[in-house]
Amino acid sequence: MTAAVEFTPPALSQPLLRGLLRGGLRLLFCSLVRPPTPIALQRGLLRMLTATTRSPHGLSLSHGQLGGRPCEWQRPAQDGGRVVLYLHGGAYLIGSAATHRGISGILATCSQRAVCALDYRLAPEHPYPAALEDAVAAYQELLAMGYRSEQIVIGGDSAGGNLTLVTALRLRELGLPLPAALVCFSPVTDFTFAHVHEPAGGDPVLNPAWIKQALALYCPAGQDPKAPGLSPLFADVRGLPPLLIQVGTDELLLNDSLRFAEHAKAAGVAVQLEVYPGLWHVFQAYAGILKAADFAMARVAGFLRAQEG
Repeated sequence: MTAAVEFTPPALSQPLLRGLLRGGLRLLFCSLVRPPTPIALQRGLLRMLTATTRSPHGLSLSHGQLGGRPCEWQRPAQDGGRVVLYLHGGAYLIGSAATHRGISGILATCSQRAVCALDYRLAPEHPYPAALEDAVAAYQELLAMGYRSEQIVIGGDSAGGNLTLVTALRLRELGLPLPAALVCFSPVTDFTFAHVHEPAGGDPVLNPAWIKQALALYCPAGQDPKAPGLSPLFADVRGLPPLLIQVGTDELLLNDSLRFAEHAKAAGVAVQLEVYPGLWHVFQAYAGILKAADFAMARVAGFLRAQEG
C-alpha cells in the first residue's frame, strides 16, 4: 500500500538499543500477549510490564471519573486551559490509564496540556459499542466541565487510535462540536484485517493471532466489521478535525494508517501522515529512551500548537 507522505524523519537509528528493545518486546509481549493466554493473564502481564511507569517530572497525577468511568489526569503546572482526552490501546481487551501512564505523561509534558486518560470498558465483558459509548460520554462531560471544543484534542494508540476516530465520527453524527484535532499512533482503521502488513523483520509487538482474537471478542456476532463504528476506513469521514497519524514501517497495522490517510485526504480532511522507518507498533511509548520516539512526540506537540491558531 502507498500513501502520500510529506515527512521524512531524520536518522536517529540507535541500532543497538533498537535491537535490545525489539528482542525484549518479542519475548515479553508478542509471544505472551496472544491466545491461548487467557485475557485475565494478558491483562496481568501488561500491568507487570508497566508497573514501574511513573509520571514525568513536573506533572501532577490525580484520579477521577469522567463520563461515569475511572480516569487519570496528568497536568503540567500550566496547561493553558487545554486538554487531551487520551484513549489507550490494547486491542480493546487489555490496558488501562495506568498501563499507558508513560505515553500519556510524555504527551502532557511535550504539549503542555492536561491529559485525561480514560479507563473505558473492555471486551469480552463489554464488546462494541461499550468503549465508544464511554468515550463519547467522557467528551460530553469535558464540555459540561466548561472546556470548549477548540480546547479539546482526542488522541490514542492502536485500538485507542481506532476509538479516537470512531468517537469523532459519532460526535459529528450527534451534532456536537468537534475537537480541535485528533492524534493517532498506529491506529486500527479496518476491522476486517484484510490488508495486514508483513514487515520483513517481523512485528515485535503484534501477533496475528491476537488481532484475530480482538476481532472475535470485541466485534459482536453478526456485526459487520466494516460498520463505521468499527472500521473508520469505510466511513464517510468528511468534516473530521485536523488529524495527525504516526506509524512505523515494521508493524502489522502499517496499511491501516496508509489507507486511512488516503481515504481521509480524499474526503478533504487535513491529514498529516508520518511514517517512521524501522520502527514498530506505538514506538512513541519509548520516549525518553528512544531518540526517534522523542522526535515523534515533539512533532505531536508542534502539530497541536499549529491547531491553536
